[in-house]
Amino acid sequence: MEGESTRQQKVGKQIQRDLAEIIQGKGMASFGGAMVTVTSVKVSPDLALAKVYLSIFPSAKAQDVLKLVNAASRYIRGELGKRISKQLRIVPELLYYVDDSLDYVERIDELLKK
Repeated sequence: MEGESTRQQKVGKQIQRDLAEIIQGKGMASFGGAMVTVTSVKVSPDLALAKVYLSIFPSAKAQDVLKLVNAASRYIRGELGKRISKQLRIVPELLYYVDDSLDYVERIDELLKK
């Protein structure tokens, strides 16, 4: 995000680390055997909203995995709250997005090989 404050960046990085641990703790079986990685977290200026970008492999399962993550959202946010309650008064609302930048890189590689 343009003009993201240092505080937003720090909170985003902390949420990214915590969410990565929470999601890894659930295991691949929870997400249909897909590997889910938290690639970045962008936090709103009031710290009430966090956009969570997930890289999902294989990418063909991305939409199904996104549905599973959204279904587990309350659990994930609750776990996050336990970890960050000392640093933040409110646990941000989490919105999940598929980070397809790796697919984009693969596509460029394929085009360059031709």
